[in-house]
Amino acid sequence: MGVKFTDIVEAEKIGFKDLEGRSVAIDAYNTLYQFLSGIRQRDGTPLMDQNGNVTSHLSGILYRTSSIVEKGIKPIYVFDGKHSDFKTATVEKRKEIREESEKEWKKALDEGDEEKARKFAMRSSKLSSYIIDSSKELLDLLGIPYVQAKGEGEAQASHMVKNGDAWAVASQDYDCLLFGASKTVRNMTLSGGLSNLEYLDLEKVLLNLDMSREQLIDVALLVGTDFNEGVKGVGAKTGIKLIKKNSLEEVLKQKDVELKVEPDVLRNIFLNPRVNTDYKIKWKNVNFDKLIEFMCEEHGFSENRVISSTDKMKKLNSTQKSLEDWF
Repeated sequence: MGVKFTDIVEAEKIGFKDLEGRSVAIDAYNTLYQFLSGIRQRDGTPLMDQNGNVTSHLSGILYRTSSIVEKGIKPIYVFDGKHSDFKTATVEKRKEIREESEKEWKKALDEGDEEKARKFAMRSSKLSSYIIDSSKELLDLLGIPYVQAKGEGEAQASHMVKNGDAWAVASQDYDCLLFGASKTVRNMTLSGGLSNLEYLDLEKVLLNLDMSREQLIDVALLVGTDFNEGVKGVGAKTGIKLIKKNSLEEVLKQKDVELKVEPDVLRNIFLNPRVNTDYKIKWKNVNFDKLIEFMCEEHGFSENRVISSTDKMKKLNSTQKSLEDWF
């Protein structure tokens, strides 16, 4: 979910044309959850192959990636590594929500309420080693590079942008701002040929808020992040007012509140995250024969649809624009 910054961060509207020739680091887990939640049958049942293996994620990767590449964008998927110990409470809470949603989904199915069933089914989505491994296998066959993070995927993707290996991070979470991504793209989806792309420039965001990145991190710690609960009753707007007047430590002292983890420890998660620096990024040609075998013979996809998608991948080797000539 990430930090709740919707009320204070104003995004710019852009189009896919603005991303043409760019390499974009895509938050893989964020994206896979979108596919697992949204690509389902009417009663909420995910797509499956003849052996009962879930294929919603494979469908999403194939069709969205090919559409992105067709628009001249070079995707790089970034997979999460081991989450921080400070994120354990958040992870457990999300697990409980998924498990409860799964119970409600099955109950709605027994009652014959498809609309209710689908709603709860979408909330029950969970990643498994099979889903992650098969996603990576499909990306290999498509010639799309991916990077395995040591820790948080958003941190890794943000590092890649700062390092010049990607132009922007594609993620729904505002955490990328805290991790220092200079450019973030939200809503990188296509629905009925339409898009609702949003662009966040870290420098502009900080300028509009009249804050430093360190201060924005402190606001996040007051509001609550995946790594700490925050202070009850403090939203983003209130947090900004408080941090502009005093340090985080002083605000906590005034409110007679203690964070469960020392502020400097939490700050360090964002300022000095664990990242993988030993990665290579290279786009390759589609391994067509192996792709057909994997998608059609193993997982029951239509060969015509797979061929149609691979036809869209022809722009993959087009010349990439310089990373500085936009925005």
